[in-house]
Amino acid sequence: MDRRKARTRQALIAAAQGFLAEGRTTVSIQDLTDRADVGFGSFYNHFESKDELFEEAVTSTLQAYALLRDELVAGIEDPAEVFAASFRLTGRLQRRLPEQVRVLLHKGTQLLVHEEGLAPRARHDLKVAFDAGRFDLDDVELGLMAVGGALLGLMQMLESDPTLDDADVSDRFTERVLRALGMTAAEAAEICRRPLPELPDFE
Repeated sequence: MDRRKARTRQALIAAAQGFLAEGRTTVSIQDLTDRADVGFGSFYNHFESKDELFEEAVTSTLQAYALLRDELVAGIEDPAEVFAASFRLTGRLQRRLPEQVRVLLHKGTQLLVHEEGLAPRARHDLKVAFDAGRFDLDDVELGLMAVGGALLGLMQMLESDPTLDDADVSDRFTERVLRALGMTAAEAAEICRRPLPELPDFE
């Protein structure tokens, strides 16, 4: 019974993520349960409202991103490289996980104040790199908003033009962000030439 409930809940979350990726949030609960292939009445066993489900769909996407990001950068010691690698890898994820990225883009700048995923890790990375003397920051929160806006811009740029080379654009974008954080052009270029952890196969 518990496994069946968990499958139903996950099916509803996946359905909501699909609609978010399509930019559709005015769908009905019936639309959601139809796509999830679950009974209409089962919806309220898991969520009080459609808005609650959509928020859970975003949170679930952010949690999955956060776990993947933490695993990928676990072996990197330089705090500036941790930040840069996270930025470069997130850009590359747009081509590999386009639907999940669309869910995040739908949320937009609200992600920058969300308690899950992108914002808390970026805040932590910025503070650690600043404390280590790697970044020049007047205020970590201001820095978070600046780099977070840049990251969303990068993902939107790649989403809007499928002909762009995601690796090249992500690395050049990251260089500019590092320079805005006080690094010299040479330092930023060197960090963005360092090998990245290999992304898993999402097939």
